[in-house]
Amino acid sequence: MGNRLSKIVTRTGDGGKTGLGDGARVDKFSLRIVAIGEVDETNSHIGVLLCEDLPHDVRSMLIDIQHDLFDLGGELSMPRHTLLGDAHVAKLDEWLAHYNADLPRLKEFILPGGTRAAAQAHIVRTVARRAERAMVALGAEETVAPAPRQYVNRLSDLMFVLARVLNRAGGGTDVLWQRDRADGGNP
Repeated sequence: MGNRLSKIVTRTGDGGKTGLGDGARVDKFSLRIVAIGEVDETNSHIGVLLCEDLPHDVRSMLIDIQHDLFDLGGELSMPRHTLLGDAHVAKLDEWLAHYNADLPRLKEFILPGGTRAAAQAHIVRTVARRAERAMVALGAEETVAPAPRQYVNRLSDLMFVLARVLNRAGGGTDVLWQRDRADGGNP
C-alpha cells in the first residue's frame, strides 16, 4: 500500500496531474481518476446517510460498505492490484436477499422520497450507478477486474431496496409514481 498522507497541501496537483497509489502521475480528468472520484462520492453520500436515525443492522452494514468502498478506491488507484473480490459481491447479494425478503412486491415504479433516510439512500443509489458507469468506461480503455464493477452494481440495487426498508422503518411507505399524472389524468 502507498504511503499515508502526512500533509494534505502538496501543490503537486497544481499542474492538472495527480498521483496514483503505484506512484504513476496521470491527468486529473483521466477515466481512472473519474472512477475514483465517483466511488469517493458514493462513500461520502453513505456518510450523510449514516447521520440519520437508522436501525442498528443497517448502520453496521453501511459502515462495512464504506470500508469496502475505500478499498475499492485504493484498488482503482493501484492498477493491477486487487482488494475487492467475489466474496464482497456475494456479501451484497446476501444483504439484498435479506432486506428484500419482507418487502411487498412492486406494482408501480417508485419515486425517490418518503423519509429523509430513504431519500438519501436513493441519492446513494444514483451516485453508485454513476460510479458504475465510470468504471465501465475505464474498463473499455484499461483492464479492470469484474468484481469491483459488480460490487457497485449490486450496491445500487441494495440502496434501492434499503430506501424501501427505511421508509417502512420510518413509518411510511414507498412513494409511487402515478401513471395517470403523466397524461394529465386523461384515459
